[in-house]
Amino acid sequence: MDKPLLDDQEKIRTIDKNGMIDFCINAATHYRNAAKIAQHPFNQISTQLPERIIIAGMGGSAIGGELIKDWARDKLSLPIEVNREYSLPAYADQKTLVLVSSYSGDTEESLSTLLDALKRGCMLFCVTSNGAVLETAKKHNLPHIQVPPDMPPRAALPYLLIPMLIYLQKIGLAKNVEDELDEAYALIEKVSKENGLDTPMVENFAKNTAYYIGDSIPCVYGFGVYRSVAQRFKQQLNENSKSVAKWEYFPELNHNELVGWESRGEQCRWVSVIFIRDKAEPAEIETRIDITKTLMERAGLITFELEVQGECTLAKMLSTVVVGDFLSIYLAVLRETDPTPVLTINYLKETLKTNGIKNRILTNLKDL
Repeated sequence: MDKPLLDDQEKIRTIDKNGMIDFCINAATHYRNAAKIAQHPFNQISTQLPERIIIAGMGGSAIGGELIKDWARDKLSLPIEVNREYSLPAYADQKTLVLVSSYSGDTEESLSTLLDALKRGCMLFCVTSNGAVLETAKKHNLPHIQVPPDMPPRAALPYLLIPMLIYLQKIGLAKNVEDELDEAYALIEKVSKENGLDTPMVENFAKNTAYYIGDSIPCVYGFGVYRSVAQRFKQQLNENSKSVAKWEYFPELNHNELVGWESRGEQCRWVSVIFIRDKAEPAEIETRIDITKTLMERAGLITFELEVQGECTLAKMLSTVVVGDFLSIYLAVLRETDPTPVLTINYLKETLKTNGIKNRILTNLKDL
């Protein structure tokens, strides 16, 4: 009897031609390396603390900002917003810290935001591998971190997230980041083994869940600090699995999303839901998830529960992200799709070049 596809490492490697799964297997190493790179001494660190933070980025370069926003909700006493636009909100000024996260350094929305921040005199910190962001940071003597190049931006999450966290600690806003990271490294190693290639499907959450998701449309439901984790799941399912996917979070989804499943009949059988659970989840959230899960199962949806591991917030969040990354790759393999290429995004970027907007932004940056 042939072994399941997800237990056949040779076949997985044949489909995953570019080795996206290796970023999951080696996730703990990447996080450790990112922390070492982030210890690079920064120039021009302001002695004045900002009154607000804006993290500017797109796609795989922005999700680190969402994770920081959720992690910092009960830790930092100033507001954090993630900006995915060409310009900053009206309130951005000299007392605003803008963290520009652009892996390629050439994403036009991020470059436009960087231009806007320079014009407004915002405090700035940049994380990038190369491109015009790096060139501009050097030209204007901005504090920045240059991270390793040649990765898909979604796989570079450790190198975009960790430098921003450590920078916030260095300027006196965040505390105990290294302590939380120490637990995160160990826990990421653990979940990487539990969901890795060597662990058979019957004992492997990511493999097993991908198998039972099958051809359904996966939805991921989070809550609290797992709001952004659910968002990361969705994005990885889009880019790695080439799957339509969605994400929502409690308690908000109980005020709208839930009604959408009332009378969908056979449509519900083509949808699956992953509930992110935590043994420490508040009682009010626990009740909502339990009731919602029961109602969705009655409607015919396929449901799964992912139990978060760990003690500190950052370890819980990052280790759960790794599980989602594995799951998205296994789903791609089941659909016989190489997880790495994103042909549609590449086509869009190439086509957008014809409108001249990016060239105009680059010209304006050079003229500053």
